[in-house]
Amino acid sequence: MAPSTGRMGHALVVLLVLCFSVEAVDRGNFKTCEQSSFCKRQRELKPGQSPYRALLDTLELSNSRITLQLINDNNKVRLLLELYRLQGNMTRVKINELKPLRPRYEVRDVLIADPSTKPMTVVTQDKNSVVLSLGADEQRLIVSAQPFRLDIMEGPQVLLSLNSRGLLAFEHLRLRKDTISHKITSTFGSMWNSIKSAFSSKQDAEGAGGSENAEEAGDEGEERDEEKPGMWDETFKTHSDSKPNGPTSISLDFSFPGVEHVYGIPEHADTLKLKNTDGSDPYRLYNLDVFQYELHNPMALYGSVPVLISHNAQRTMGVFWMNAAETWVDITSSTLTMFGKMLDFVQGSSEVPQTDVRWISESGIIDVFIMLGPTPSDVFKQYASLTGTQAFPPLSTLGYHQCRWNYNDQEDIKAVDQGFDEHDIPYDVIWLDIEHTDGKRYFTWDPEKFPQPKEMLQGLMEKRRKMVTIVDPHIKVDSGYKIHNEIRSKNFYVKNKDGADYEGWCWPGSAGYPDFTNPEMRAWWASQFAYDQYKGSMENLYTWNDMNEPSVFNGPEVTMHKDALFGSWESRDVHNLYGFYVHMATAEGLIQRSGGTERPFVLSRAFFAGSQRYGAVWTGDNAAEWGHLKMSIPMCLSLGLVGISFCGADVGGFFKHPSTELLVRWYQAGAYQPFFRSHAHLDTPRREPWLFGPENTALIREAIRQRYTLLPYWYQLFYNAYQTGQPVMRPLWVDYPKDPVTFTIENEYLIGKDLLVHPVTDEGAKSVTAYLPGKGEVWYDVHTFQKHEGAQNLHISVTMSSIPVFQRGGSIISRKARIRRSSSCMENDPYTLYVALSSQGTAEGELYIDDFHTFSFEKEKQFIHRRLHFSDNVLSCSNLAPDSKFTTAAWIEKVIILGATRPSSVSLKLADGAESAVKFDFDSAASMLTLHKPAVNAGSDWTVTLQ
Repeated sequence: MAPSTGRMGHALVVLLVLCFSVEAVDRGNFKTCEQSSFCKRQRELKPGQSPYRALLDTLELSNSRITLQLINDNNKVRLLLELYRLQGNMTRVKINELKPLRPRYEVRDVLIADPSTKPMTVVTQDKNSVVLSLGADEQRLIVSAQPFRLDIMEGPQVLLSLNSRGLLAFEHLRLRKDTISHKITSTFGSMWNSIKSAFSSKQDAEGAGGSENAEEAGDEGEERDEEKPGMWDETFKTHSDSKPNGPTSISLDFSFPGVEHVYGIPEHADTLKLKNTDGSDPYRLYNLDVFQYELHNPMALYGSVPVLISHNAQRTMGVFWMNAAETWVDITSSTLTMFGKMLDFVQGSSEVPQTDVRWISESGIIDVFIMLGPTPSDVFKQYASLTGTQAFPPLSTLGYHQCRWNYNDQEDIKAVDQGFDEHDIPYDVIWLDIEHTDGKRYFTWDPEKFPQPKEMLQGLMEKRRKMVTIVDPHIKVDSGYKIHNEIRSKNFYVKNKDGADYEGWCWPGSAGYPDFTNPEMRAWWASQFAYDQYKGSMENLYTWNDMNEPSVFNGPEVTMHKDALFGSWESRDVHNLYGFYVHMATAEGLIQRSGGTERPFVLSRAFFAGSQRYGAVWTGDNAAEWGHLKMSIPMCLSLGLVGISFCGADVGGFFKHPSTELLVRWYQAGAYQPFFRSHAHLDTPRREPWLFGPENTALIREAIRQRYTLLPYWYQLFYNAYQTGQPVMRPLWVDYPKDPVTFTIENEYLIGKDLLVHPVTDEGAKSVTAYLPGKGEVWYDVHTFQKHEGAQNLHISVTMSSIPVFQRGGSIISRKARIRRSSSCMENDPYTLYVALSSQGTAEGELYIDDFHTFSFEKEKQFIHRRLHFSDNVLSCSNLAPDSKFTTAAWIEKVIILGATRPSSVSLKLADGAESAVKFDFDSAASMLTLHKPAVNAGSDWTVTLQ
C-alpha cells in the first residue's frame, strides 16, 4: 500500500486520505540524479580521463586469487584490486581502498556460500600489461596498466571490458578539512608525519613506493580533490543528511562489444529491453514506497536487484553488482575501440557496436560477479549458484488469491468464501490487510471485527483453503504493545544518528523500525510466528510483508534517513537489504513454527538479490489502467531473468476502478502469470468476480479454471526453478537466443519452454498478432488444437473469451480436468497428458508429484519425478528419480496427442509385462488422437504403443 506524509492522530489520517486521491506519482518526493549529489558528481566525470594506474609490480598470485594495487595519480590514493576465477565460468572483481580510514561495508547474507575458486595463471607480463588465463575456451583476462583496464577475451573475441571508458571512481574515506582532527593535524604536522611514516614503512620496504595510502589521503591527497556541494552534508526538501563519513561513492563502467540488448536491474515500470539513458536520468536502484508509480520511467521502485544481463545471437552474459546502497545505472551505446594488449589477440575491424553500462553506488566497495554464460541457461545457473534458487512454494499458493484492503470482519470473510462456492469459482487463499489488526499492531487481531480468528481459519481449513495476514516491519510505539516493548527492551530498534531509537510515521502513527540486519533480531522476529506467540494463528495462515523498503511517511523520499544506524553501519550502506532481511526472518518464522516440516509462503514488496530464496514478490501499487496491465508483463519478465520467478501484479489494478473489460482481460492475463492475486484499494468499489454480471462472471470463472487445469505444469516448473534456477515466466529470447525477432518482444512470453502466452491487453481489441518462434517448429492452439508453423507472425481474431495460448510441438504437458473448490481438493485427482508432436513426430515432458506442502520431497526424497517421452509411435513413462520414495493415488485418465495420425489399435504395457488394449477416438479435422482411461498410476512405468 502507498503512503504519504502526515501528522499524528487525526491529521495523519486526513492527509493520508487526501494523498490517496492524487492522480499520479508526486515526482517532487523523489530525487533525480541531479538532486542526488553523489550521482551528480559521478556523472560529471568525462570518459577517457581515468586517473587510475595499475601497479603491476605489486601483483601477488595465490591459489584462490590475484591481487594488485591501483593508484589514483591525481590524489595518490591506493586501491586494492582482487581477481577471482570462480567455478562455473564466472569471474569476481573486488576493489576497495588499500588502507581505508575505517572499514567500508561489504554485503552480507546474499551469497548462499563463499564461491568456489579455481586457480589463475599468468600467461605473459610486461611493463604495460598482465595476461591471465581463465582456463576454458582460451579465455584470457588482460590487465592493462595505464590507464587501468580489464578485458575478458575468448580467443579473438572481446567478451567484456571494465573501465574501458575510464569511469572508475572511488571516493576515499577522508577527514573533513574543517574538523578538529584536521586542525590538530595542521598544528602538529611533524607528529602526523611520524605517524604516516610508521604506516608506510612496510610499503617502502616492499618497494610499493612512498606513503601513498588512505592515511595520507586524509591530508595531502585530499587537497587534490575538489570540495563539491553535498559531499559532507546534503538537504532534500526539509530533510538533512549529516554524512558523518563524507563522500564515499564508487563507480565503474563495463562495455559489452557486439551487444545491443541488455535486460534486468529490476524494479522499474519500463520496457523489458533497457533503454539508452543518454539525455535522461539513469535507472535508479533504491527501494522506495512510490505512490501510484508512473510507467516508462527509470525511477526507483520497491525492490532492487543489481543484476544486468547482456544478450546477442552469439552469447549471453550477466553482471551482478553486489552493493546494497543507493545505485544508479547508466546505459549508453558506442563502438568498440581496440586497446593495448587486445591488439595481439584480435584481427579485423575495430568498429563493433557495443553497449556501455556504468554503475554508480553511494557507498560500500566494488564487488562484482561477471557471469560469462555463454547461454541464457548458463547465466541463470551461474547466478543461482551465487544467490540461490526460487523457493519451492506450496501448491496452494500457485492457485488463485483473493485480496482487498480490507475485508471488513469475520462475517465478510465467510460471505466472500461462500460466494466463490456459490458461483463455482475455485480459489485457494483469502487475504487480510492492515485493518484486521488491533490498531495497526501486527501479530494481533481486531477484537471487535475478528474476535475468533481460529474459528475463521478452521472454517477455511475445512474447505482446504488458506489465509494470508499482513505483518509489516513498522512497530507501533505503544507501551501497552508486547511486540514494541520486547524489541525496545532487547535494543533491537534501528537508531538515529544520535543513538536513540529511530522513529518515523507509518500506518500506526509513530513507529519504530526493527534492525533486521541483526541476526539476533531476525531470530526473535521468527519466534513471534510460533502458534503460542501469534495468538489465533494456525498452520493454514501465511504472511505478507508490505511497506518493508522501509516506508517512513515523514522520512526523506518516504523512507528512512540515510544517517540512521544499523549497529555500526549507516542506513545508506544497507538500505536495499532491509526488505530482504524482513522477508528472510518471516520465512524462517513460518518454517520454525512447524518444526521445520512445512514450506512457507511469504509475499514481500521490497526485495534484493537473493530474495527469491524466501518467497514471492509483486509489482506493488499499480493502477486500473490498460498501460499497467501491459507493464505487468515486462516487469515480471525482468524479475524472472534475475532469479525471482514468483512474481505477479495486482489483478484489476490496486488504485482506481477498472472497467469490466479491463478487469476480465486482467484476470485472463493474471491466470497465466506465476503469482495470481486480485487486490484493490480501500476506497475502490468491491470487486469479487461475481459482481459484474453473469456474462463477465463466466469469463472470469473460465480464466481461473484454466489456471487450475494447468497447476500440475506450474508446479513442475517451480520444482525445476528450485532445482536449476531457470525462470518460470521468461522472454522468448531465453529459449530462442539466436532469433533477433525475439529480443524486444514483451507483449508475449513463455511459461517454461512449452507454453507461449499472448494476453489481450488493448482496450476493444478485435485481434492480436503473436510471434511464434522457431523455424521448423510447430505450435498448437491450446483451445482449438489448430497447428501453426513457427517463425511467423500469426494474426489472431479475438473475442472477450479469448486467451491466446500455444503449446510447443515436441512437448508433453500434464493437466487436470476436474476443477474443485481449491487445489488441495484436487491433489489425488487424475491427470490428462497433452502430447503435442513436433514436426519429427516426437515429444518430451515431465510429471512431478509430492505431498505439495512439506519439505519431505527434499529431506526424505518423498516425491515422484517422471519422464514422459513420445517417439516412433510409442509413449513411455519412466522414472527420473529411482531413489525417491513416494506413492500417489492419482492416475492417468486421458492422453490427448496433437498432430497425430489415426492408428489401427493402441496397446498399453505395464512394468510387470501385462498388456491391454486402450480405447481411443480420432478427430481427423484436428489431427487429434484421444486415448481413454489407460488407468495407470501416475507414479508407475508404462508404455503405450500406437499400431
